[in-house]
Amino acid sequence: MQILIRIFNESIAIAIRELRVNKLRTILTLLGISIGIFCVISIFASVDSLEKNLRTSINKFGSNVIYITKFPWGLEEGQTEYPWWKYWNRPYAKYDEMQMLQQNVSNAEAVAVSIWMNGPRIEYADRNVKNATINGVSQDYNHIMDLNLLYGRYFTPMESNGGEPKAIIGYEVSKELFPSLTDPVGKQIEVFGERLTVIGVFAKEGKTIVQNTNDDLIMMPYQYLISKVKVDGFQVEPAILVEAQDGVTMDELKDEIRGSMRAERRLRPNQEDNFALNQMSIISGQITQLFGVLDFVAIIIGGFAILVGGFGIANIMFVSVRERTNLIGIKKALGAKNYFILLEFLIEAIILSIIGGIIGLILVFIVVQILSAAVHFDLMLDVRNIMRGIIISAVIGLIAGLWPAITAARLNPVDAIRYK
Repeated sequence: MQILIRIFNESIAIAIRELRVNKLRTILTLLGISIGIFCVISIFASVDSLEKNLRTSINKFGSNVIYITKFPWGLEEGQTEYPWWKYWNRPYAKYDEMQMLQQNVSNAEAVAVSIWMNGPRIEYADRNVKNATINGVSQDYNHIMDLNLLYGRYFTPMESNGGEPKAIIGYEVSKELFPSLTDPVGKQIEVFGERLTVIGVFAKEGKTIVQNTNDDLIMMPYQYLISKVKVDGFQVEPAILVEAQDGVTMDELKDEIRGSMRAERRLRPNQEDNFALNQMSIISGQITQLFGVLDFVAIIIGGFAILVGGFGIANIMFVSVRERTNLIGIKKALGAKNYFILLEFLIEAIILSIIGGIIGLILVFIVVQILSAAVHFDLMLDVRNIMRGIIISAVIGLIAGLWPAITAARLNPVDAIRYK
């Protein structure tokens, strides 16, 4: 073991000395592997950042919540295509059904109904917001979703059930309508041609890839919203949200919901459900499949860049073997074993590749910081991708240096000493 450690240390010293002596050759070789690692890790970092942002956005909707809607969020068991025409004519979820579930589903922690829609122009004095999103919610919505309020409060039961003209507005909406006010609670905004009193402001969340942030949101009581818009189940479709109690599995909750909904809609035993029970795991599974494909594509695209860097290292190592043929012959004549020569060139190739990989990672870090500041999107270079870069660099160095190292180890001492 001590002999192997000494050989390893001596091989590192020789490799570093050779790299210092041949600076131009080293720089050219490092350039190839650095570009390769930069391409690969940049793609991995971008894909991972997108996946993290998307999962963060999706997780906001709750992993223990069942969404009752007309349309399922994915293919159901046994399906090979999405029969949207069948789901189109299903009845949409209703407020009465939400009340029924509150009474009949014992495994539910909370039940609420919600409508999301693109809002009309929101006005205050001479200022307006055109692209806000409206969310009409029933009373228990705040028990299901984590609503972080910067100012004010949530709706009272009387406000929710009575459909009073109250609103909670997003951070960006507040800044646009009330640029000179810190706290706009108590002010009145105009929506649907009527005045709504602001009772709260959501804390700033920032942009997300699926744009489900509360920053551009106008939340109001469900009963108020349906008095102003036509609920048709198509452009305006409600969804019932059911949160599971602690210790209750999603399958148990779905079974109880299914039984209650089928009874409420008077479906016969031989009739299929005319509603969909959706949960975030469906979307999470789709995300996993999507980014699995993207990771594979990243490997293919980045692999070509790495291949170029690998050929560069292999070429340089063959040149190094030719330059040091006489020295190899002398070492072998003095008793150096084949594996000593093999290790010497392998370690040199690996060190060269790892140094190039580290330079590539530094370039990735710089680009990530610049892009994150420029596009206001949270790109990241995490430890996993750093380790990926180093491991890939080491493996490429090992593969690229293997054949030159074997060639050097097999040289005949006499022929090597005579080589000119």
